Amino acid sequence: MIEWVQLSTGARAVPQPVATPLVWSAAFTGALLLVAITNHFGGHGHPTTALIALSLLAALLGLCARLTAAPGTAVLCWLFLNGFAIPPAGQLTWAGHRDTTWLACLLAATVVGTAVARIVNARAAYRRIT
Repeated sequence: MIEWVQLSTGARAVPQPVATPLVWSAAFTGALLLVAITNHFGGHGHPTTALIALSLLAALLGLCARLTAAPGTAVLCWLFLNGFAIPPAGQLTWAGHRDTTWLACLLAATVVGTAVARIVNARAAYRRIT
């Protein structure tokens, strides 16, 4: 099927978000690197530092992502947090209250990042139009 798309030479009013698979790839790679860095600098066994770093990563990724990418981004960050930032490394565990809080924190960070980006882009577009 051929879909005709008009090519525009002018600036778009609101920038398009990055594709979800690309955001998830960045979340996978970024979470892996952040957990490795926090573990290397003495954060192994102390997941608070890793949680803060991963929440900042999730918020940063949320700035350029669609809202539909938020749950996957949060889960990918949580997998690395749970699997490698707490002992025993390499084993996924579920500690009800703790992991629910971590997932909620990561999801909230991603949603806040996405919401901030949408508000900033909408305000900028409104200023350009008026």
